[in-house]
Amino acid sequence: MSRILLVDDHAVLRAGLRLLLNSQPDLQVVGEAEDVRTALHQATVLQPDLILLDLSLTGGSGLAAIPSFQKAAPRARILVLTMHDDEGYVRQALATGAHGYVLKRAADTELIAAIRAVLRGELYIHPALTRQLLEGILPQPPSVSPWESLSDREREVLLLVARGYTAAEIANQLSLSPKTVETYRTRGMEKLGLRSRAALVQYALDHHLLTAN
Repeated sequence: MSRILLVDDHAVLRAGLRLLLNSQPDLQVVGEAEDVRTALHQATVLQPDLILLDLSLTGGSGLAAIPSFQKAAPRARILVLTMHDDEGYVRQALATGAHGYVLKRAADTELIAAIRAVLRGELYIHPALTRQLLEGILPQPPSVSPWESLSDREREVLLLVARGYTAAEIANQLSLSPKTVETYRTRGMEKLGLRSRAALVQYALDHHLLTAN
């Protein structure tokens, strides 16, 4: 039976959490607190296995108090349960000693899963926040210019248009039908945001595209 200390300044929420957790065969709420001072006292006396901690508490910040909870109950795992869905809070909570971070909007089953994962010694982060964290860590793909986003055939057709060739001449040169040439021209122009041949010529000049052989 894992012993849990609830730390949240909303009595109604604590009552709901107590009912939920006590309904599980392997979990038991052994204490509750609405402020940092009371919570630290409870943690010292009860020595729970897990502290379910809100970040915004009466008379102080749960986030700032995480190191104090570690000292008060060294063996307790700390799972943050909060409404703050900002990756900055996640990073700070983990950096100061929290073992998990779950949002209050999470379903009951997700909260139970998070609690059990943290009790097993795992790190748990709400899935939506995991994506945010990974986006900040993983290298981003290099940006692609509008011209590079065109297909080879679209670039080929547009360069010939910019050089003054007619659709019929381009069709003959590329072994395509005039209608197909027009399709490539229209699609390529749309991708570049251009509406006239003059605009295409200017674009090609600005990007030094007409100097290529």
